[in-house]
Amino acid sequence: MAKFVGIQTQIKRNNFRSTLILIAFPILLLVAVYAAVYFLNFDEYGNAQPQVALDIFLGAIPATLIIVSVWFLIAYFFNAKMISMSTGSKTLSRKENMRVYNLVENLCMSVGMTMPKVKIIESQALNAFASGIRKKDYTVTLTRGLVDALDDDELEGVIAHELMHIRNKDVRLLVVSIIFVGIFSFVVQIAFRSFLYGSMTSRRSNKDSGKAMIVILLIAAVAYFISLLFKFALSRKREYMADSGAADMTRKPWALASALKKIAPNHHVDDVKSEDVQELFIENTPKDGKVGFLGGVGKLFSTHPPIEKRIEFLEQF
Repeated sequence: MAKFVGIQTQIKRNNFRSTLILIAFPILLLVAVYAAVYFLNFDEYGNAQPQVALDIFLGAIPATLIIVSVWFLIAYFFNAKMISMSTGSKTLSRKENMRVYNLVENLCMSVGMTMPKVKIIESQALNAFASGIRKKDYTVTLTRGLVDALDDDELEGVIAHELMHIRNKDVRLLVVSIIFVGIFSFVVQIAFRSFLYGSMTSRRSNKDSGKAMIVILLIAAVAYFISLLFKFALSRKREYMADSGAADMTRKPWALASALKKIAPNHHVDDVKSEDVQELFIENTPKDGKVGFLGGVGKLFSTHPPIEKRIEFLEQF
């Protein structure tokens, strides 16, 4: 069970974690590259050639870092647009919905933060998320179903939860982690498709080529697995922090608890297919309601803590 942590403490923690992620993910990628080079450079007698592998690896570092930097910069500047395209969300103006706009504006004024953009997804599901890496891209997105189903206190609680993600800087933290995990996911997909295509189209089975693809695929899969565990742990932690911060911001913990009870049975936004975007939502449990595979181990792959525990946590205030 999480305990309340002050906003400044949480911001410092998340800034520190952001720095660690910016360091850890490239290191993980470089380790994966070295492992691939090492296992692909055995001599004809099956002996490792560490010096050869090291020389090749050192030569590959600049190209690897350039590719990662380009990938990150593209995601950094265009993440807001990609999320909007994935969700089909539209900007909500004060004129279109005075109620929602005023709730967001009043909450921002109460804590002295710049008001983010407000967007809406035309879905009857009940859900919401915050997004954005740069200040100019900070956005709170709500579904139409959420706006219609919740009363003012409940909706205020949900909005406060999303604003806390922005204030805590964990929106940036999660989006940065998603960007880097996406690199490993891309490598795994390319390696798998290359291996599958090669084995389907080549009758003259080239043993060396086949072994190389298997090595690359296995190493990329392990690196991807490790990066996923890290990302999921960060995602679960941030929900408790945003819940406690929202309770402190509104002084109505019961309102957010009530909102979560309404959200729980109808939170799946079917039109949003991107798993990365789904992880941003206030609730994102499997559609069948199960925790995951292999019992307790499945919790490691959950992006959110059980909503029942979050409600119990809020009811302690």
